[in-house]
Amino acid sequence: MALSTQLGGCYYFLVMRRLVVALALVAGLAGSSRLALAQKVKSAPFSYLPEQGEDRYNQRVPRKTLALADGSGFVILAHQSGSTYNVERYSADLKKQWSSTLPIAPGETVEAFGRSTEQAWVVLHHADESSQNLTVQPVGLSSGQKGAPVVLVTAAATERRPAVRLSPDGTRLLAYRYETSDQQIRSLVGSLYDQKLTKILDRTYDFRDLGDFFSPNVLLANDGTQYVTLLSDRMRRLTVRRYPATAGASAPTAVLGAPVGGVFEGQPVTIRDAKFSLLPDGQLYAAALCANYNTGELTSLKVVRFDFAANQLKMAPELPFSAAYLAEANKATGAQAKRLEDIYLADMLLSEDKNLVIIAERHFEEGGSDQPVHARELHLFGYSSFVTPTWHLILPKDQVAPAIDSYTGIGFRAALFGEDLQLLTLETLAGKSDLYLRHIQARTGVLTPPQRLKLNVADDQQLAYVKDFTTWLSPKEIIGISRPSKKSAALQLNEVKLK
Repeated sequence: MALSTQLGGCYYFLVMRRLVVALALVAGLAGSSRLALAQKVKSAPFSYLPEQGEDRYNQRVPRKTLALADGSGFVILAHQSGSTYNVERYSADLKKQWSSTLPIAPGETVEAFGRSTEQAWVVLHHADESSQNLTVQPVGLSSGQKGAPVVLVTAAATERRPAVRLSPDGTRLLAYRYETSDQQIRSLVGSLYDQKLTKILDRTYDFRDLGDFFSPNVLLANDGTQYVTLLSDRMRRLTVRRYPATAGASAPTAVLGAPVGGVFEGQPVTIRDAKFSLLPDGQLYAAALCANYNTGELTSLKVVRFDFAANQLKMAPELPFSAAYLAEANKATGAQAKRLEDIYLADMLLSEDKNLVIIAERHFEEGGSDQPVHARELHLFGYSSFVTPTWHLILPKDQVAPAIDSYTGIGFRAALFGEDLQLLTLETLAGKSDLYLRHIQARTGVLTPPQRLKLNVADDQQLAYVKDFTTWLSPKEIIGISRPSKKSAALQLNEVKLK
């Protein structure tokens, strides 16, 4: 592991800064030790049937446990059979308050799961020979009573699969379909709904003036503002268009673009992977892993903050993946890699003091599609409120998912509380297969050792549920699913309290 900080000034300041960081690390280690001893696990029976046929690369419902906004508990979406799901509400101490069964007809799959302050949403995709649609099934949070389903968007059977986006607080839903020409997306046609499922507006997002572009996506803010994100200029530019939350002109109110690729020292550099996120300060951030177009080797990480209020961009200084960074990664993981590759952006989080943390994960297939998928390490990058790089860490995480789980069975969970980044991983350390918790300071990158949650997670063939059902109710209360023994088919719903 490595910690790097941008330091300047006189020698005295440098020495004092190092002393402060060292003391913080010692305090963190001591705190972690106390937490490891002071925790309590409460369990209850849980029923869930592993899903089959999910997209190996783009899991549609990666989070199946959602904490309630008032802290009173959580709701779960649990697959029960080939034709049913259950939406279940639990109190914070694992008491089941209600369970509502959702039948799934032939040709239907679950597209999205979310919640507002009043209802849980389950969005179903239905397809037959003539058409396809997205329909939302509301479930009241107070009683579990199902409301009338609402068809959000329809499309021809031959068109691309339509999509849905939910705002972070669940008060807005946007469903849209694709209009194409010669297999190129030309526009999106969307409908925006409020939390009562009343349609607010219909809108067309037209891209015909852009020329070539890739990966159009939509992010939806709590107030209904829509941000369409694109990779344009032959995969060298991050572009965002903002559309208002109310009906009116279909043209965007603002367009901002950030060039991150190009030709550098005679070598063509393009975007290999990109992630856009709306974060708690109300602004949109983007990260791009750039690579040499000819060789495929990753060259740098570039980060941009899109400030639409000021109609300007804030680009972070480039973080190059130099030979020294490769050597650092090899030292952390014990590998002998000759180049950086197979690293993908996974999460972006913002602390209360607006320190940004970006997490990337290295994962790859061992061979063909019938071979295990590996997640070798996590790469974490810290930025100040001025979007200046301040630290980075490389955490080894040799996690393997069998082919039956593929990319749905690897990964992590992360949450920020104040400046405390909590990172949960499923690993086998010192012969113990379990969930492990690390604390990282968002401002400094100071890291504590992994703390075992003592769930004794069975190291078996279908573990996607471990990541899918893990969430936080508070900084010291974690909900998760485990199967303590290979000899038992029963799953347990766990509440872990850290003191």
